[in-house]
Amino acid sequence: MAEVVVGRIVRPHGLRGEVVVEVRTDDPDARFQPGAEFATRGGPLKGAPLKAVTVRWHQGRPMIGFEGVQDRNGSEALRGVLLAVDVDEDDLADDEFRDDDLVGLAVVQEGGDPIGTVARIEHGAGHETLVVKREGTHPARIPFVAEMVLGVDFETETVTVDLPPGLLEL
Repeated sequence: MAEVVVGRIVRPHGLRGEVVVEVRTDDPDARFQPGAEFATRGGPLKGAPLKAVTVRWHQGRPMIGFEGVQDRNGSEALRGVLLAVDVDEDDLADDEFRDDDLVGLAVVQEGGDPIGTVARIEHGAGHETLVVKREGTHPARIPFVAEMVLGVDFETETVTVDLPPGLLEL
């Protein structure tokens, strides 16, 4: 079993303790249900779990009411908290990766030229983005899409990419 982040609390919503959650999973309908329990990272909870009591959707994001969070002050304190669940490693498809598995891997061009190291993963509505730390310059932002990411090799600890001209200069 591995703990995987499936969401991040963005902000409070309303006066009754609901929060807006940024989705970080490919199956949000299954993950965000009333009764779901989440391990937490960051914030005042110090790892204590949160249990969803209510879940409703607005503009593609879940708005969740958690057990014990009764008002806006309580939900404001949760801003930025990461929500995680345990998953069986065997349940990941061949083309699925956990953020923690990718951070620290070397990013190289198809010919082997080094670009940098994966510093973090940003989760967007359409795709994930690798934020790659580079020596002596600004970080590169590489969309984690099949057209650009040719492969991930954990044995050599590399992510091989084929980037369009000019992408690294953005």
